[in-house]
Amino acid sequence: MTATLDRLIHRTARSGSPGKGALGLTSSTALVVGSIIGTGVFTMPAVMAGAGTSSIITLGIIAVGALLLGVLFGQLTQRVPSTDGGLYAYTRHEFGDFAGYLTAWCYWITCWAGNAAIVSSWVLYVESFFGIDAPSAWTSFGIALTGLWIPAIVNLAGVRQMAWFQKLTVVLKFLPLLLVGTVGWFFVDTASFGPFNASGGNLYDAVNLAAGVALFSFIGVEVASIAAGRVRDPRRNVGRASVIGTAASGLLYIAVTAAVMGLVPHDQLVDDGAPFVAAFQQMFDVGWAGKAVALVAIISGLGALNGWTMVTAEMPYAAARDGLFLPAFAKESRTGVPWFGIVASTVVGSLLMAWSYSSETGLKVFTYLVYLSVVTVAIPYFLSACAQLAYLVSGRRAVQGWALARDLTVSVVGMLFSLWVTFASGYQSVYQAMLLLLLGIPLYGFLKARRERLGLASPPVEASEMPAAELVDITSER
Repeated sequence: MTATLDRLIHRTARSGSPGKGALGLTSSTALVVGSIIGTGVFTMPAVMAGAGTSSIITLGIIAVGALLLGVLFGQLTQRVPSTDGGLYAYTRHEFGDFAGYLTAWCYWITCWAGNAAIVSSWVLYVESFFGIDAPSAWTSFGIALTGLWIPAIVNLAGVRQMAWFQKLTVVLKFLPLLLVGTVGWFFVDTASFGPFNASGGNLYDAVNLAAGVALFSFIGVEVASIAAGRVRDPRRNVGRASVIGTAASGLLYIAVTAAVMGLVPHDQLVDDGAPFVAAFQQMFDVGWAGKAVALVAIISGLGALNGWTMVTAEMPYAAARDGLFLPAFAKESRTGVPWFGIVASTVVGSLLMAWSYSSETGLKVFTYLVYLSVVTVAIPYFLSACAQLAYLVSGRRAVQGWALARDLTVSVVGMLFSLWVTFASGYQSVYQAMLLLLLGIPLYGFLKARRERLGLASPPVEASEMPAAELVDITSER
């Protein structure tokens, strides 16, 4: 997704200008594809190889789950009156302010943790391009800060001239992927493929190892729903764009990951943080090929971070506008950029990078950040599925027969799918994600008190404020 397009979507939404419905099916699908396929795909084959070739099957299963989530978001868009904020709006509509706040809080964590994961992948290609072997943690951290703050500064400046750069990075990102996913198959050596299960445990362990990284690669399936206010005929096109974009991304992922596994010997691939460099060298056997693809990954990585830096500020912006996030996150610059959200998110992402590189380096940092992002995004996915399930069983709409069975299946599978990927992310990631989630609850308490003082929310009725007759009825029932 490009930052320029994001600014157009959200600025017109805020100003009420006649940009409503500016995105047709083709543009909405491109929005989904551009959001799903980020820099992480350039590192994903190495992590997936650690699980063995069974990870290709896992990737297909995750793709199907992501498709069902796309259908789910389309269904939710059809019935929720206000979809500004996407997952946040769905959950708040069905379960109230607190659930909406938790969704926005978790998705915000997902965004800045996901940006950190993208940067950790980007760092590996920067180091490969400049020939930095065995870099220290301080070197990797310094490169990571550069990758985080350049896109932040660009977004804060609101530079319209960056549109050409965004388009260029999108093209550059897809070129090596398409080359490996098509031409690369003519150079595949079956001896390079590793064992079916390389996890060192049972097959279930291998599936869980690959599941988290696979889902991380599909984060972005929800962006059409987040931009529903700018989509032409959103009741029809949000679901279609989500499904088409996710299916196209899934097919490309499978073709590319399998090809890289067949191009790079397994024992080399599992320790290679920049596997596309090795894959291109196998294909073309010239020294400059690896450097060229590393440069492409670096440039496209900056483009991906440029777009996601803006997305990181958008969910808290929508919640802050409703009084369900810190008011500072609703602040905009004169060019319509939510500057505080960008700065705060980049600062937190920088601190996370410092924490990550303090104990690990290289591919391990990328894997850790991926799992943390997956757990925190699975919670909003889970709450959205529960919101649709609650609606279906409430009887508020006459859904019968095949339609009811279909919609219930989508909701239940979406809910179970979110639970599974949470479990597959491992105890450490779930533990740390839970701590981050719990830290947001005291903040909600202060926000609720503020809304009550401003008359934006009704305070709960205390027992001392109830009429004596009602108190007698309550105690007699007990």
